[in-house]
Amino acid sequence: MLRTRLITAAALLAVLLPLLAWGGARLFGACMALFTSVAMWEWARLAGLRGAAPVAWALLWLATAVSVLLGLPPAFDSHLGFALSTVAWAGLLAGALPRAALPRWLGHPPLLGALGFLLLFAAWLALWHARAQGVGFLLSVLMLVWIADIAAYFGGRALGGWRLAPRISPGKTVSGAVCGVLAVVGYVALCARVPELQDSLGARLAQRWGLGPALLAGALLAAWSVAGDLFESLLKRRVGVKDSSGLLPGHGGVLDRIDALLPLLPLVMLLVP
Repeated sequence: MLRTRLITAAALLAVLLPLLAWGGARLFGACMALFTSVAMWEWARLAGLRGAAPVAWALLWLATAVSVLLGLPPAFDSHLGFALSTVAWAGLLAGALPRAALPRWLGHPPLLGALGFLLLFAAWLALWHARAQGVGFLLSVLMLVWIADIAAYFGGRALGGWRLAPRISPGKTVSGAVCGVLAVVGYVALCARVPELQDSLGARLAQRWGLGPALLAGALLAAWSVAGDLFESLLKRRVGVKDSSGLLPGHGGVLDRIDALLPLLPLVMLLVP
């Protein structure tokens, strides 16, 4: 399993790194739109849509993203979209995670599919905007999620203790989540203090809000990423599957790889427009 995970990760990096190094923001946005349309297909299946419906939702999502890349809706307000997405995530997470169940009105597959459409679109748009602000900035955002995930994994294994959400994801612990948050706070502080990292998310937060608020923002973003991971786990547990799909050997599906980014990306672009 580990060998398969490493091979798949290497293949993804072999595509991502040249794209970041030599592709412009628009090409990056187009490639990520195609990648995220697969996540839309997976979300639609987790929502309970069957037959050709998940494919139709994915194609509609991709067509919408392409239209934005081509500038077809010139009056589109991305900042408002990020704000609405963040509010939607706050309500969704507060309503679903404490009770380990979706709100009743989201039990209807078309409604849950439509929600996924909007949330995935906001995350993709934020990702594209982050790339437009520079490769270093985008990588620093991704690093924040990776650091939180790695610190939570090893911290949880070392310290153990209370389960964070036993009815959703029994493997996650409170100690692991705290380790992830503290690691991200340290990462933000490092970025804010090292001159060579002034284009990073941590430095940009400190420049805009001051160091103290930047550290609090880092803690919030780390917690937000954990919540996104838990919400996708809730969707999978609801329909009795382990992975969103089997498209990425050793990793599950696309949605399994980007779940923590979905609520985090729009919030990042609100904090550092």
